[in-house]
Amino acid sequence: MPPLRNGSVTSLGWETDGKHSVISDYKGRVLILDFYATWCGPCRDSIPHLVGLHKKYEGQGLSVIGLNVGGPGDPEKAPGFAKEFNIQYPLAMPDDDLVRFMLSHSEAIPQTYVFDREGKLAEHLIGFDAASGAQLDQAVEAALQISAP
Repeated sequence: MPPLRNGSVTSLGWETDGKHSVISDYKGRVLILDFYATWCGPCRDSIPHLVGLHKKYEGQGLSVIGLNVGGPGDPEKAPGFAKEFNIQYPLAMPDDDLVRFMLSHSEAIPQTYVFDREGKLAEHLIGFDAASGAQLDQAVEAALQISAP
């Protein structure tokens, strides 16, 4: 990842339903940021896994945020996408700075980032398959246990 011009990654964010959030807002929680598009096959494969993680661990301090990077017209498809996959976590629009920083090394999607309760990057995955799903599970479980309040 390139160096940030103005501060820390924790100051980068997204907008959900007119509200702007940044990574640092989630300090004390384990945060998954998932960069996806509604038309992306591997993204569609990963969503049930993310839905399951959210459902299983939300009460233990996990937050999942889906960040749409599908291009023009794709954000309008997000409500139908959420309904299709029974997504209960927020689907948001990432700030340009967040996209530039987080996807600077590869524009492949999905890209999934796990941040621990201190806002430190615990895991970064590109793509989705059974092995990366298991890796994601391990990262989330470790972040929840190691930094439990």
